[in-house]
Amino acid sequence: MDNFIVSARKYRPATFESVVGQQHITNTLKNAIKNNQLAQAFLFCGPRGVGKTTCARILAKTINCQNLTPSTEACGECDSCRSFQNGNSFNIHELDAASNNSVDDIRSLIEQVRIPPQAGKYKIYIIDEVHMLSQAAFNAFLKTLEEPPSYAIFILATTEKHKILPTILSRCQIFDFNRIRVEDMAGHLASIAQKESVAFDVDGLHLIAQKADGGLRDALSMFDQIVSFSNRNVTYKAVIDNLNILDYDYYFRITDSLLDEDVANTLLIFDEILVNGFDGNNFISGLASHFRNLLVGKDPSTLKLLEVSEGIRQKYLEQSAKASASFLLSALNITNQCDLNYKNSKNQRLQVELALIKICHIPSALNMSASAAAEALKKT
Repeated sequence: MDNFIVSARKYRPATFESVVGQQHITNTLKNAIKNNQLAQAFLFCGPRGVGKTTCARILAKTINCQNLTPSTEACGECDSCRSFQNGNSFNIHELDAASNNSVDDIRSLIEQVRIPPQAGKYKIYIIDEVHMLSQAAFNAFLKTLEEPPSYAIFILATTEKHKILPTILSRCQIFDFNRIRVEDMAGHLASIAQKESVAFDVDGLHLIAQKADGGLRDALSMFDQIVSFSNRNVTYKAVIDNLNILDYDYYFRITDSLLDEDVANTLLIFDEILVNGFDGNNFISGLASHFRNLLVGKDPSTLKLLEVSEGIRQKYLEQSAKASASFLLSALNITNQCDLNYKNSKNQRLQVELALIKICHIPSALNMSASAAAEALKKT
């Protein structure tokens, strides 16, 4: 039986073109290579799982490629590319600063920098999690970074830019990586599912992408888990069951009850959610997000802020037409206050139920307010 390779490794991008959701960075790097305007030091920063180390490796490989393609990508066939892919390149050195953060580790790296490349044009040093270097290590590294030899290029990667010395930052070209958009991530998961002959539905992939919160590596790990759980059929139901996510349907049902001022049914739906093992705090923060989405769905110009699949988007549009903006704003205020008070409450279930009962009475309060305003207008 062949060894299983996780999707995050198997489908790790090998070219700038295949990097997901970071076009502003890949285009800049390609132009720098094409115009021979490479900086001596780069700093890649951003949240986890968005492609910092991947882009650093692609950049390192492309810089030394002997036969660049017309689109400024590494050919993957020359001696330099092959040695990099086989992991035995003498020109590309990787250092994990999380476990090699002492002065001695940096001194060892500085000694290597003094030796020019035996083949190829550049020696590239990739330092991952660079913020983990000690103060003394940063100071030892500073002089080399300030006056490196012409053949040395440093690529630093970090999730915490604020921890890096300003003197280091000023010597680097800084690239800020974005969180990857839900649509881009869902599209990438769909292409992998097709390559792996995995059945899927779009709603399920969108849910994985939302749960990943901008990190593609997290999304791919969840995708692998659900492929195993569902026996290669990634459905919306399989995703909510495996990742313990509250189904959108619960929020649509409970909002219908709230709009109808049906307190009994609202409390019964909440009880059903608790019986199914979901946490009250998880539910109330999800309900606040649901009201926010309904508010966003009321205006065509803000529809693009709804990061959901087309089927769910239509449901949001239908329900947002039933709810007034005043109702949604009041409900958002109540759910937000409940979320803030939840952890300090001794009776957490009652805290959520009280919030739901208050929201149930919003339509009546709004009608009374409108009636009072109309009466006052008549008298004047």
